[in-house]
Amino acid sequence: MKAEVIQQRSLLELAELDAERGRIEHRAGHLVELQRLDDIQATHREANDRLAALQIALEDLDEQVRKFESEIDGVRQREDRDRGLLDSGATDAKQLTDLQHELETLQRRQSSLEDSLLEVMEHREELQNQQAAELTKIDELQKELGEAQRACDEARSELDHLRRQSLSRRDELVAGLDADLVALYERQRTRGGAGAGLLQGGRCGACRIEIDRGELARISAAAEDDVLRCPECGAILLRVKGTGA
Repeated sequence: MKAEVIQQRSLLELAELDAERGRIEHRAGHLVELQRLDDIQATHREANDRLAALQIALEDLDEQVRKFESEIDGVRQREDRDRGLLDSGATDAKQLTDLQHELETLQRRQSSLEDSLLEVMEHREELQNQQAAELTKIDELQKELGEAQRACDEARSELDHLRRQSLSRRDELVAGLDADLVALYERQRTRGGAGAGLLQGGRCGACRIEIDRGELARISAAAEDDVLRCPECGAILLRVKGTGA
């Protein structure tokens, strides 16, 4: 197959363009901005999970507070009743002794309940502080999420723009190339490697393997419009002057 040098130069640009498109797709598949967004979203979910757990714990403590307050109120009512009976003077000696004993028991019970209530209240205050801290953290993460989402959207938009530019230029190049040359190039690309590469410093630009001297001698002897193939990977070897070849 023959191809004019100008065709080879265009094919080289096409190969470089396809390589750049490959890098664009790799970046799109490993978007740093998306990874940051995912990390912040995970942290945001964890913070919300902690907040939900704190809310449940606080609800449990509130129930304990209501229970203790109800019990304390019941003890106080019994104390008031007993003191009322004592103050009335309508009790005999045995009733008086029993009431005094019961009052002592009720006072101890009230003291114990109040101590327990205080512990629960202190624990609730600690959890409320943690809740406030989590809410502050979630607010901060919400802002970070917005920033990360915008960065991700901008990166994707930039990649889409580069794709459109690349595809537009590719269509222009393919339209100006010999159909058989393009077909050979595309067949080589379907095998998983580059379709063409610049011969540079005795190496194939597609597979980066150094070509032996015998093959290099054959390549050097070929006409400049001959379409040559890399003996290692099969890619079209381009010998384009002015490109460092």
